[in-house]
Amino acid sequence: MTKQTLLIYNSLTRRKERFEPLREPNVGMYVCGPTVYGDAHLGHARPAITFDIVFRYLKHLGYKVRYVRNITDVGHLEYDSDDGEDKIAKKARLEQVEPMEVANYYTRRFNDAMNRLGVLPPSIEPHATGHIIEQQELVQQILDNGYAYVSNGSVYFDINAYNRDYKYGILSGRSLENTKDASRDLAGVGEKHNQADFALWKKAQKEHIMRWRSPWGEGFPGWHCECTAMGRKYLGETFDIHGGGMDLLFPHHECEIAQAQAAMGHQAVKYWMHNNMITINGKKMGKSYNNFITLDEFFTGSHPLLTKAFAPMTIRFFILSAHYRGTLDFSNDALEAAEKGFARLMQGMKGLKRIQAAKGSNPDIEQFVKALPQRLYDAMNDDFQTPVVISLLFEACRVINQLAEHKGKISETDLENLSSTMHLFVEDILGLKESSSEGNASREKAFGKAVDMLLEMRRQAKENKDWAASDSIRRQLTDAGFIIKDTPDGTQWELP
Repeated sequence: MTKQTLLIYNSLTRRKERFEPLREPNVGMYVCGPTVYGDAHLGHARPAITFDIVFRYLKHLGYKVRYVRNITDVGHLEYDSDDGEDKIAKKARLEQVEPMEVANYYTRRFNDAMNRLGVLPPSIEPHATGHIIEQQELVQQILDNGYAYVSNGSVYFDINAYNRDYKYGILSGRSLENTKDASRDLAGVGEKHNQADFALWKKAQKEHIMRWRSPWGEGFPGWHCECTAMGRKYLGETFDIHGGGMDLLFPHHECEIAQAQAAMGHQAVKYWMHNNMITINGKKMGKSYNNFITLDEFFTGSHPLLTKAFAPMTIRFFILSAHYRGTLDFSNDALEAAEKGFARLMQGMKGLKRIQAAKGSNPDIEQFVKALPQRLYDAMNDDFQTPVVISLLFEACRVINQLAEHKGKISETDLENLSSTMHLFVEDILGLKESSSEGNASREKAFGKAVDMLLEMRRQAKENKDWAASDSIRRQLTDAGFIIKDTPDGTQWELP
């Protein structure tokens, strides 16, 4: 394969730049993973699929990629602020379980959903709770360098001190004054020298479940620390790519840049990449809008905005049909269109098997087959233009359908080249495959309804104090391999 020149849009410089790894052929890539206190939703799927494409393509180009995607299981407080309750601890309190039960339960469900979406597992999947020491070391380094201060058992990043030596806001374009004006006047702000200062380590109040000993007292790490600490541990003091959703650009990634600079005296990341948001019928996705749809609801069709269940590969195709930096608007109609598009692509892949090779190719077909690979590479090399790749693959499908219907001829060599190109870009790079689960979405929905019906029978038995029947239903479901979990919000089930 000829050497490809890949351009990546760098959010830090706000332009496309030639990708030149710091330690070629080794590439370090860090992507912010989920906070595991609820089921994965469409907003989780987009960054996972976006950076799965980056991971796949870089490996195809011959790079050795170490891909780190973290799990946030501590320190992410309500409202993405320095105050409020830890999101996982709150879930644990409501369900009367240990925080790690919540984290492990939703981590399993997240990874299961990613597997169904065709997302390759990362090289390393570190958890924030497993790297408390590294985060404390980072905090101490920043303190020692004079860019943080201790206040009432907490440690805060001193933005004014940092801004005197460097510049805060280089990623988001926000000035320090604008950042101060936008900062909320929250409880506990009196501990800070400045409203915009952010927590590196928080003192744990007596009701706070998750806490660790530290030189500053019992507490827990600030949300921004984990990625800086774990990125450095697994990728070194400098690495190539840091990715995540646009919603993380400020304050999370801005704070990461400041932390790394304050601790090490230099930036850690060469290329910052951000996927844009997903809207639903033109509105921001959120529970308050009643349009918050989990991936499981897509797979089973159990949300009111959905007319039916949609297979995981349809979701993946839908996300790839828009460029990762563009806004993607979901609607049921858009997903049905994606379903048809994916089916058309799979039909083209099947059509390859029906083509009979001839002694020669028609000149236009020969020219098309010869030019197709570089046209596809050109699209991928232009900041991962997956919509252009899909449109080119549709062109190829039209040629395949013509050949399958004996409307033209193709040589054995050209057929082999066309087939290898299609399999490479459809399956290996875009990660689109027709699995045994495809086409069985309606069966999955019926399967889920059957289990829900049994659990409803169990609920009624419990109300009637028919404990024998209730225990019998649970035992039979458990024997069948289901995990049954009673919570204050009702009974949840899953397959391990």
